[in-house]
Formats: sequence, structure tokens, C-alpha cells
Amino acid sequence: MVKNITEESVEITNLENSKNLFGDYDQHLIFIQNEFDVDVIIREGEIRIIGEEDNAAMAVKVIKLLINKLDEDQAITSHMIDYTIRLVKEGEDKRTNELNDIIYTTARGKIIRCKTLGQKNYVNAIINNEIVFSIGPAGTGKTYLAMAMAIKAFKNKEISRIILTRPAVEAGEKLGFLPGDLQDKVDPYLRPIYDALFDIMGIENYQKNVERGLIEVAPLAYMRGRTLDDSFIILDEAQNTTSEQMKMFLTRLGFGSKAIITGDKTQIDLPKGRFSGLKEVEMILKGIRGIEFIYLDERDVVRHKLVQYIIKAYDRYEEKNPRENTN
Repeated sequence: MVKNITEESVEITNLENSKNLFGDYDQHLIFIQNEFDVDVIIREGEIRIIGEEDNAAMAVKVIKLLINKLDEDQAITSHMIDYTIRLVKEGEDKRTNELNDIIYTTARGKIIRCKTLGQKNYVNAIINNEIVFSIGPAGTGKTYLAMAMAIKAFKNKEISRIILTRPAVEAGEKLGFLPGDLQDKVDPYLRPIYDALFDIMGIENYQKNVERGLIEVAPLAYMRGRTLDDSFIILDEAQNTTSEQMKMFLTRLGFGSKAIITGDKTQIDLPKGRFSGLKEVEMILKGIRGIEFIYLDERDVVRHKLVQYIIKAYDRYEEKNPRENTN
């Protein structure tokens, strides 16, 4: 079959943005060229795309969408290009505008936006529900976005405190070898939470609010017996809760509070024979108004592109070689 070859062009109106658009040594345009099997030629004031008609049309869409991102003062990243190409190929390119909204600006001036439609659905669920479960692989922004939404709500005085917790699944023998008191021993398990807090809020703001009791980072065991009113509560690594711990946590929710529970069901570290509270809660709470389950997958991974491939490879392997797992 003879392919219908066409030539299209995209005008570059802002030459200052062209370097960001092209990438170092034109690597961004080369990536688009390879993805659509087209020739991309840079001429003064325009980009020409030559190739099979449908492929050329999609390449033009991608380039125009990236130019729009630059007009929104967004830096072009390899993930943005890859995800934009995916949306164009899937016919979802009109939804890219949904990713322009600013969630929060960090202490260092970094702008936090949703990077995928799955993340956008997650943020919308947090806005519209009291309890949200975010389930997905590492690198999908589950904890970081929840933290950004918590700090935003705190800054806007929608809640009066932030409580961040996760289970310390090795709270026995291995922790005993670590120096210090109990808080010192569990701190390594809470380090990812601290890192996100420092990045979004800044160390000084964090320390000031901790001293005032307005931000609390603690292991899940510290939640027992409490009622948490007017709070934004995040339970991280929820796949490592037991059934009893999950029930205990969810029943801490008080008036004016919001709870976000994040986890990855493929990373369960519970002892053999213990069933994950995150897996169980899916069967118990689905369909209750005010509670929403959001599922993220490899398409929502915002780390190195190889992470997506790794997740896919493991999924394929585990489908062909199911392991006996009582969790």
C-alpha cells in the first residue's frame, strides 16, 4: 500500500522558548521524530514535519501541545513529552489542559501540578471526599500529592493540623538494633514523609509547626485511642497494615477531617500469614458515599521512564508465574 506522505509546519512565535522545546541537541524533536516515524526539520521561525499523513498530524499535535505548555511557563521534560505522545495516540489530547492547574507552590518556588490524568483524578477525589484510597505502584505521586493537598488545606485554614503516619512493619527485632529511643528507631521508616514535607513546606516552616503541635509525623501505633478532629490525615504504605490496624486508623476520623490512605499492593512486607488491611478494605468499603478508591498504574509513573518498563515487566512475569502469597 502506498502511503500518503504530507508536509506540515508549526510556527515558532517565541524564539526564547525554542531551546526548551527542542531540548539539548534537539533531543526532544528527535524523540518525537522517532515515535511517529516522521522527519522533523527546523527552519527559521518554524518546524516542518514530513511523513505519513496520520503520523505527521499526530506529531504536529504533540508539538503544539508542548508549545502551549511553554506558554503556561512549564518546563518541557522527557516525561511530559512521553505522556503527551501517549495522550495524542489514545485520542485524549484535549484533556491535557486539565494538567495546567497549579496545586501548590513550594517554599522554594517550585510549582506542583498533576502530571497525568490519573493524578488529576486523584486530586479531584481528595477535594470531593472525606476518605480517599490511592492504590498504585511506586513513583505515581501518591504520597507527594496527598502531602501537597494537606499543606494547601493547612495554609488555607481549611484544617488546623496535619497528621502523617505509616506502619513500621519491622517494629520488633530489627528495630531493636538501632540506637536511640522509640521515635529514633521508627524515624527511618518515616523518612520518605519527612523528605516530602521538607521539599514542599521547607525545613524551617516544618519545624515551627511541629513545635506548635500543628504537624505530627508518627508511626501508626501512636494513633490508637485518639479521635482526630479538624485534621488532614495521611496513612502511607497502607499495604503493610493488618486488618486490625486499618480498622483502628479509619475509626480515628473525627469531625472536619479528611483521610488519605496510600499503598502499593505489590509491595506487601507483612509476615507470612497476615492479610493486608489495604486488600481487605477494598472489599468492605467500596460504594460508600464520601469514600473513593483511586487506582494509579504504570501510565502515572513520573520517575525515570525505565520504571514504567520495570513495572510492566514484573506484571507480565507475575501473571505467568503466580506466587503463593497469603497476604
